[in-house]
Formats: sequence, C-alpha cells, structure tokens
Amino acid sequence: MLELVKSGGWLMWPILLCSIVALAIVVERAWTLRRNRVAPGHVLAQVYQLYRRQQIDAAAIKRLREDSPLGRILAAGLVNEQREREVMKEAIEETGRHVVHELERYLNPLGTIAAITPLLGLLGTVVGMIKVFNVITVQGVGNASVLAGGIAEALITTAAGLTVAIPSLICYRYFRRRIDDLVVTMEEEALKLVEIIHDQRENNGEICP
Repeated sequence: MLELVKSGGWLMWPILLCSIVALAIVVERAWTLRRNRVAPGHVLAQVYQLYRRQQIDAAAIKRLREDSPLGRILAAGLVNEQREREVMKEAIEETGRHVVHELERYLNPLGTIAAITPLLGLLGTVVGMIKVFNVITVQGVGNASVLAGGIAEALITTAAGLTVAIPSLICYRYFRRRIDDLVVTMEEEALKLVEIIHDQRENNGEICP
C-alpha cells in the first residue's frame, strides 16, 4: 500500500487524507442518523400518555429534549401548548430548523471531498504526463523505465481520486435522502401533537382558533 502511494506521487497524500476524512464522516453520520435515534416511534405515544395524565412539567420536557431530535421538536410544541395553534407551529418549525441543521452536519465536507478528489486525481494525471514529456524531451523515448514511472503516476492518482470520490458521492446522496425522510417523519409527528393538544382543548370546552 505504501509503495502504491509513493508510486502515485505527492498528490496521493491529499487524496489519502480525503479518504480518511470521508470514512470518518460516513461512520459518524451512519451512527448519528439512525432512525431509532433521531425519530423513535414511541416518543409521540409517550408524550400523549403524559399529556392525558397531566404529567407534562419542566422535568418531563427536559427529558424529552434530551431523548432525541424528535423529542426536541415535540418539547418545543409542549412548551407552547397553551398558546394558539399558529404560535405552537411556529415554535416547532423554529426548533425543527435547528434540528435539521444539526442532522446535516459534516455533509458539506463530504460533498466537497466527492467533488475535489477526482480533480486531484486529474491533477496527478497532468503532473505525471508532464514528467513523461519532459523525459521524452531530454532523453527521447529510449528510457522505458522512466516513461513507465510517469505514466504509472498519472494512472494511479486518477484511480485513487475516483476510488475516493465515487463512494463519497454515494454516501453523500444517501445521507441527504435519509435526512429528507427523517424530516418528513418528524414533521408528521409534530403535526399530530399539535392536533392532539388542540383537539383535547376543544373537547374540554376551551376556545381555540
């Protein structure tokens, strides 16, 4: 492996660094964006039971915030449960924007790696070919070993760049799609909470807009 890196020239080092960073991001995001961590299916049911029993207090809201990103969104709604429907929705949406921003953490660097590593490989190809033509200019085509070294450097960096870029791009698109799915799920759960609370208030004879 080390010999392959050396054969590819100095541009192999930034490509190798990009591969390490990309792998770390992929592992971290795969762990963080698990559905049962971000939007557990039992959270809304638990909140509803607590609400029916009138056990929603500061401690319960704090536990809910710490439980999951979905819990943070639902907690924002519960804090404003006595307010109008639109005010409650606005509080949920504001917290939701912060949650989505956190879910998207590190995705921009991953997308950047997917974009720049083919360019680094292409640059390595150009550098390798320049070396080949310099050898041809000085020594002619008789020095096959030097020519082969330049061509190998060009091909190795190109292959390395693509090897890093392709999985990085696939993972980037996958995580984007997963976040979109999670956001839709959290929106649905938050809207259910709003309807539950306001329907309950209407049934109890409270005036709701």
